[in-house]
Amino acid sequence: MDIFEEIKVKGFVDEYIDPTLDLFDEIEKLKKEKNAVILAHYYQEPDIQDIADYIGDSLGLSQQAAKTDADVIVFAGVHFMAETAKILSPNKKVLLPDLKAGCSLADSCPPHLFKKFKENYPDHLVITYVNCTAELKALSDIVCTSSNAVAIVESLPKDQKIIFGPDKNLGAYVAKKTGRDLVLWNGACMVHEIFSREKITKLKERHPGAKLLAHPECEETILQMADYIGSTTGILKYAGNHPDKEFIVATEAGILHQMQKENPDKVFIPAPPNNTCACNDCPHMKRNTLEKLYLCLKNGSPEITVPEHIIERAVKPIERMLEISARLGL
Repeated sequence: MDIFEEIKVKGFVDEYIDPTLDLFDEIEKLKKEKNAVILAHYYQEPDIQDIADYIGDSLGLSQQAAKTDADVIVFAGVHFMAETAKILSPNKKVLLPDLKAGCSLADSCPPHLFKKFKENYPDHLVITYVNCTAELKALSDIVCTSSNAVAIVESLPKDQKIIFGPDKNLGAYVAKKTGRDLVLWNGACMVHEIFSREKITKLKERHPGAKLLAHPECEETILQMADYIGSTTGILKYAGNHPDKEFIVATEAGILHQMQKENPDKVFIPAPPNNTCACNDCPHMKRNTLEKLYLCLKNGSPEITVPEHIIERAVKPIERMLEISARLGL
């Protein structure tokens, strides 16, 4: 089986790695040799976050992808994020350690179905959350992130009719914050949908002084309990700036690594999901490993490609998001 067939089947390069190799050193050497930059989402495993040149959430990573002058972008995240980097940097090589690092939210909104849905509301502007496929972005007027969704909707005229997708929970949160009547697509993130209100209530009883920090992709029952609602970056900043020392965190547990690194004197407790696990990991994000990242950089594969006609259409709503964000100082 050649490397391309292997990637097609497994989603990643599967080669023997000498166990005596220092992967951190090898990755640093390859980065210099190939003029590569590593971008990592907060939900990646700690080793990947530690080797990354830039760690962030969707907006920050989109902006970094747009301005980097590296020849190669290794995107340690999920498929739609690497697609966004390719859309913004079409002449750069964009690599994803594991092609099967997908997204339950992106999968919940097939573009051909969304196109039919959109046709029912011809006078509506389409705002899509960045956690979606390149094809869905190409059907949009503006892309947003969890950190700027409210501000972007508020920047539009109050009589502007809006379709918001694909995340119904983020859409409901934005509608509540802005007072707008948004038409919502019925999509959701599996990670943020399974937090248990009952378990969090019991956890708060055991930690009565702990502040609950929640991502707006969570269901309304969880957001009602939260002391702070915000993006991953917002949650990180809130925890760092707040004088309290104990926090329950209702988002993907990968964020706790940075929270603990930046605030070693504070206690961060992952909010429990509605299953037997103690914390909530995204199985897609965690498909990427340090070994896969090394092999991906070494072999220049798996590479993310996006058809030119999709890039031409998808770049416009992303650029509009970045323009609005810059104008609003986000």
